[in-house]
This record gives sequence, structure tokens and C-alpha cells, in this order.
Amino acid sequence: MIERIGLSMEKVKENGTMNNYEVETPKNITIKGILSLLMQSIEEKDGRSVISLGMGDPSAYSCFHTTPTAQQAVADALLSDKFNGYSPTVGLPQTRKAIADYLSRDLPYKLSSDDVFITSGCTQAIDVALTMLARPGANILLPRPCFPIYELCAAFRGLEVRHFDLLPEKGWEVDLDAIEVLADQNTVALVIINPGNPCGNVYSYQHLKEIAETAEKLKILVIADEVYGHLAFGNNPFVPMGVFGSIVPILTLGSLSKRWIVPGWRLGWFVTTDPSGMFRKPKVVERIKKYFDILGGPATFIQAAVPCILEQTDEAFFKRTINILKQASEICYDRTKEIPCITCPHKPQGSMAVMMKLNLSLLEDIYDDIDFCFKLAKEESVIILPGTAVGLKDWLRITFAADPASLEEALGRVKSFCQRHTKYIR
Repeated sequence: MIERIGLSMEKVKENGTMNNYEVETPKNITIKGILSLLMQSIEEKDGRSVISLGMGDPSAYSCFHTTPTAQQAVADALLSDKFNGYSPTVGLPQTRKAIADYLSRDLPYKLSSDDVFITSGCTQAIDVALTMLARPGANILLPRPCFPIYELCAAFRGLEVRHFDLLPEKGWEVDLDAIEVLADQNTVALVIINPGNPCGNVYSYQHLKEIAETAEKLKILVIADEVYGHLAFGNNPFVPMGVFGSIVPILTLGSLSKRWIVPGWRLGWFVTTDPSGMFRKPKVVERIKKYFDILGGPATFIQAAVPCILEQTDEAFFKRTINILKQASEICYDRTKEIPCITCPHKPQGSMAVMMKLNLSLLEDIYDDIDFCFKLAKEESVIILPGTAVGLKDWLRITFAADPASLEEALGRVKSFCQRHTKYIR
């Protein structure tokens, strides 16, 4: 299909009707794109199952499943025959209110329905945020490493990207000094992802406050990606960035997908956590609403199920998920310590993934992280994401949201692979 579009564009140019207008697709690496290529490189020689530690979709494993409360809420909404039509483009009123109430539980002020806009997953919320901020000459500050959809969206919206480093030796904290150097009068926002994807970090209250104060000093917004909100199992509890909305305006992005283990339901939100009301100015609200008029949101019956899902899910369900993730993260951390060429600088504290440093000097005939991952897929039928895909060359992102047996088996295969490719001094 893409090739056909390209040929059509070439034909139009030949006919002289393009006025020298050219369409160029951004060359950014995407997680799904590189994982698809890795899957294609697998050779099923010995009948071993393919184990993927590359995609943050826990629903692929039987130990992770959503709560019956959520399933019943969706079934009831669908069978009611009341939610087969279009919803308002900004979302059903009862859904917006339920999300406002849910997020307000952890804030020092109360959100209203008008602060909430329903999106098709957190990915669409990212696109909305960057579209709202884009203007000629603008730039946005992204962490490195980062979920790559941000850079792809920025490329399509004409936003210049400037990267600030996350510091592995400090638990992947934001390099605040770098932010002050990078920002200028054209900087529109900085992005933080907490709990962290791809690093597995969870920021402390104090560090989040310092981020807010830095943003306020620079007069820029904070986009807080909290798609892994509440999935914290280390020393730091999850603190929503919206807590600091009185210091600096926050755009909070989130979804049901991770905490409720339903990524395929595509129910997300774009929320203005901004008690000072900067985002409630009529012109700003009108701009956001008009953009939502051209978007397709989640299915109406999924939206209708949200109030019940948010209000009636038992805490025991969340605790079970946290316990499984904590156990899996410890298996991942402990097993990779047995592999000399892989180092984990910071034990995961939350989310579902962790970054590992690859020491290529210990390996023979492995040229970089991409080469490592493709050869691993071919030889061991294990899928791991190369760090290049998230902005860190010669690192690996391992997703530990898998059942313990599969995780043990996969990491055992990684160990065998590394032993086979170890460089021996003769």
C-alpha cells in the first residue's frame, strides 16, 4: 500500500500538478516495525516456541489477565443496546467524569469533566499533545531513552526534537542541567514518562517537584506520560505529575491498557491537570475540541464501561498484578547478572521493562545491539528490543511482563547465546 501511494505521488509529479511538493515519510524506527523484522528472522529449526520479551503487552501471557469486573462492564454496555452509535468526539460525559474522579483521588485539587478528553489509547493522546503544541520553529524536549512514538509524532508535526539524557547511575533521573541548556524561547514542552518506559524507573516526589520547578523557570509545559501509572513495586510510590500542577501546567496522558491489562481496548485519555486554568481559556478549549472533531475515539461501548471499571475494580486485582511484575522483575534482574556481557545499572522499580547495557568487547562477531537482537532471534527464537529503537545504541530493552517460566527459559537462551559468542583470548 505504501509503495502504491509513492508511485501515485510520482505520477502526479510527472504530470506537473504537484508544484514541487514532496511527501517524505519520517525514517524513525518504531518498536512494532523492528519487532516485526525480528520475528521474520526466526528460523524454526528445533520446534522451540518463540518467546517475545520485546512488546509491552502482558495479555500475551496467561498469568496476566484483566479483572472480571472490566469484562462484565464491557459486556453489559454492549448488550444494553444503548452504545452502538457515535459518542461525542471528546468522549462520553460519564466517561470523562469517571476519569476525572479517578485521577483526582491522587491530586490535591479536583479535576472536572471538562479537563478530560477520551483518546484511542495513549498513543493517540501523545499525538494530540504534540499537535496542540506544534507551531513553526517550535521544539520539544524528549528524554533519552524514550518511547519512540514521541519522536515519530514530532516528525510528522514538524516539531524539532531535542534530547536530554536520563542518568542510569541516578536511577534514570532527568538531567535537569541539560534541560536548562537545551531549552530556548521556542521550546514548548518537556516530556517525562513515569513509571519509566523503557527504563523501569519510578521518580520520587522530590525529583518530580524539581522537574516541575525547572519547567516553571523555563516557562514550558510538562507532558506527563503515565500510561504505567500505579505499576510501582520498588522504594518509590507512584506520584502523579499533576500533583505539581499549581507550579507548572501539566498535560497528563494515560490509559486503561497497562494497569487493567487491556491494551487492545484502546481506551486512553488526554487530561489538562492545571488548577490555574491556563488550558481552560476559551480559545485553547475550542482548539482542542476542534482537533478532536477529526479524530476517531475508542468504541462507544468501551467508553460506557469505564465508570464501572474505575469505580468497582477490587484492590486485590491490582495487588496481584504488582506482585507478578515484582517477581518477574527480580527474575529478570537476577538472571541477567549471570550473563557477563549484559549489565543492568538500575534494578527495575516499576512499569514492565528495563534497560540493559551490552558490552560488545566481550562478544565475537556481534557488531552492535541490532546485530545482537537479530542473531539472538535467529539462533534462539527469543525477541528482545535493541536499544537503538529507544535512543540508546548498544543497549537492550527487555520486557519482563511475562510468566516466570517463559522468562526463565528466555533468559536461559540469552545466556547460552552469549556463551556461544563469547570472545576467548587465545
